[in-house]
Amino acid sequence: MWTLKVQGEKYYLIIILIVISVALHAQQNNRPRIGLTLSGGGAKGLAHIGLLKAIDSAGLKIDYITGTSMGAILGSLYAVGYSSAAIEKIVRATDWDLLISNQSSLRSIYMEEKDEYSKYVLELPWQNNRLNLPIGLLTGQELWLKFSELFYPVYNQKNFSSFSIPFRCIGTDVGTGEAVVMKEGEIISAIRASMAIPSLFTAVDFNGRKLVDGGIVRNFPVRDVKEMGADIVIGSNVANALMPSEKVRNALQILLQVAFYREAEDTRIEVPLCDIYVPFELNKFSMGSFTDANSILEVGIQRGRELYPIFKKLAESLDAIYGRSDFKENRLPETPKVRIVSYEVQGVDKTSADFFLHTLDIKNNAYYSASKLADMVRQAYGTRYYSKVIYSLIPQTDSTCKILFEVTENPFNYVKLGLHYNKFSGVGVVGNITARNFLIRNSRSLVSINLGESFRVRGEHLQYIGRRKNFAVVLDTELDRFDVPTYDKYRQDGVYKQNYFRIGGRTQFSTRRQLSLGLGSRFEWLHYRPVINSNFEFRGRNNYVTTFFYLSHNSLDKAVYPRKGIRLDAEAGLVSGQKTSIRFLEDGQPSDNPDLPTVSEEPYRRTWLNVEGYTSLSKRTTLLMNLQTGVNFGYSNNVMNEFVVGGLTRMFRNQVLFSGLVEGTVYTPAVMALQGGVRYQMFPSTYITGRSNILFNNFISKSDLYKNPDFMSGYSLTFSYNFALGPLEISAMYSDQTRKVQSYINLGIPF
Repeated sequence: MWTLKVQGEKYYLIIILIVISVALHAQQNNRPRIGLTLSGGGAKGLAHIGLLKAIDSAGLKIDYITGTSMGAILGSLYAVGYSSAAIEKIVRATDWDLLISNQSSLRSIYMEEKDEYSKYVLELPWQNNRLNLPIGLLTGQELWLKFSELFYPVYNQKNFSSFSIPFRCIGTDVGTGEAVVMKEGEIISAIRASMAIPSLFTAVDFNGRKLVDGGIVRNFPVRDVKEMGADIVIGSNVANALMPSEKVRNALQILLQVAFYREAEDTRIEVPLCDIYVPFELNKFSMGSFTDANSILEVGIQRGRELYPIFKKLAESLDAIYGRSDFKENRLPETPKVRIVSYEVQGVDKTSADFFLHTLDIKNNAYYSASKLADMVRQAYGTRYYSKVIYSLIPQTDSTCKILFEVTENPFNYVKLGLHYNKFSGVGVVGNITARNFLIRNSRSLVSINLGESFRVRGEHLQYIGRRKNFAVVLDTELDRFDVPTYDKYRQDGVYKQNYFRIGGRTQFSTRRQLSLGLGSRFEWLHYRPVINSNFEFRGRNNYVTTFFYLSHNSLDKAVYPRKGIRLDAEAGLVSGQKTSIRFLEDGQPSDNPDLPTVSEEPYRRTWLNVEGYTSLSKRTTLLMNLQTGVNFGYSNNVMNEFVVGGLTRMFRNQVLFSGLVEGTVYTPAVMALQGGVRYQMFPSTYITGRSNILFNNFISKSDLYKNPDFMSGYSLTFSYNFALGPLEISAMYSDQTRKVQSYINLGIPF
């Protein structure tokens, strides 16, 4: 045999050598077996698809496949029966940001947990009386579920040799550093282990061993495909050599260099074992270039076009000597819904098997599809009691299945940190302690605090009730201290020191993960004190009780920069029991103006509605829509419960966002704001957003204290970059009424 490096040579010589090789095998009167080896390489491994497309187009039958990491993923999909065209379609439709992360879609998260999800920069578990670091950054829950759906058609094949093409993949034993050839067991666990880059992905338990990325020791497993029986080996390698030392500039690059020292030496041994060796030029991409997935695919497809004549001639030569092969492009078995007759839960300790099964709402002796099982697992994961939920289907003798759930519980106690800056609230460090089952089982308690130019603290206890955990009782309290600017004709003329305290409770019913409704009551206390005097102001306090009904819906796909879905928050209530103590001041002195209104303590009705929607117009473009309306009925002489207009980031109670005005520019008892916008993704994590909005005041209630225009309009243009500390947003705003361009900066997610 000759090792043919296919890289820009004249192909006629290669084809002649292939024909000679086939003729030599013909003397033994047995058709030579063709093996395919796909290397690891992270995102660069997507280029292998181009080679698979060339193989399918040529009608070349592959007899054995081995792969590592991304090569194991693509190789196993091809081995179980997916055609190259089907694999390409899957890859192009994949949300890589979600898949290669520790996040799940916000749609999977329980309604009670959505507001806290993806909010903090750092989340550290508190275990054994100390903070702990995870052994890997990513568990990849969505990755597990994606694999579970893709490999559902072969759930009953536990021996990888029983696939339509026999398959092997490589992992590394973390205890011995030895290469582990995986050939039987759960295929999903096998390929997840093969791609577990140390310290990036968590290690995987597989057949009694703890495994990480096979690329550490054997990224290009050619010897293994030959041991399976391959006579002719096609090797596709997307991995680069080790980086020159002068180009190693950060901790991750150092980690990868050290991790793959042994792999570089092993590849030099494996390459000569190939009969057709196909390297790729992908130097401008990295292992993590999943945002460039389509570009990498195109490189691979172009390479496949170059390889097609070789594969076509090889297939024709074999068919001419041995007769046509039984080549089939689509080999995936059809799998109907499975009937699950029993289940088992492993890994529960602090929770219970009953609690877990109730969150799934699984029914015995019922039929389930892959998508339904994935949806059920997301429902359990959405409680945030679990960091990983995987399942395997165990065939029974009567064509039914037992389902085995392997659960990894989240630590019950977490310490979380974030950073936030906004011109209104200033710089603040946001800390949070969250404890589950701290007071009572099936509960979550948390305390959040903002330390900085503004002081805020909030506490909440949530108690799940019912078999499916869809009823809850919530007790909460909050204390805020803000400096609130005041404006006269859109110019700042003073500053209040505002103290706000709230305590309340509510009961609610949640229909799975997108809708909650309930009843509640809260006591609120406010105190205003001028710290920079203006021409007209007031000093004093007010407290009152609000009894309310509320409705919430959240189908957004992401907490930050969503691309599709709707969020709705509505409340209708009665404000009663007011107790006011207010003094009006002019130029800092008590006013004796007889025309000043008397502050009312009469009860009044109150409504609030906020609807925001997102529609994906293209892969990079998202349409934004927002409706906000609030009305205090019969509120002409009341104070301290107005709607506060201004700002681009929602930060405090009663706030109405408005492009063109800063926070607190307008106080009003009745308001409606309509906003539309377009967000465009310029680069990975980099966006530009344009918004325009209109606002109507005084259409039901009108205040005797605040003089507001009936109509306002404004615009904003925002540049944003979403990075480790959260979104950084820099905006320019303009309002037709103020006729001023104003800047607005926000960093991180607010308290």
